[in-house]
Amino acid sequence: MKATKGNKVYTIDETQKAMYQAQGYDITDDAGNIIEYGAGKSVSYEEYKTLEERALKLEKENKKLKEENKELKKSA
Repeated sequence: MKATKGNKVYTIDETQKAMYQAQGYDITDDAGNIIEYGAGKSVSYEEYKTLEERALKLEKENKKLKEENKELKKSA
């Protein structure tokens, strides 16, 4: 498995996994799939607000489409 942070990549074994994860390294398997994310990851407030607004918009759109779908099924 590998520990990755920025442009640093280390080949590690199971005994080192917790130490590297605590230092903020993402732990991946040999194929590059993330096993665990490193500690201390954060998202900027601006990105959070953008995603929150997008989620609310999509929820409203989903509700509207479900209602339209229900009405169409009734008339068919």
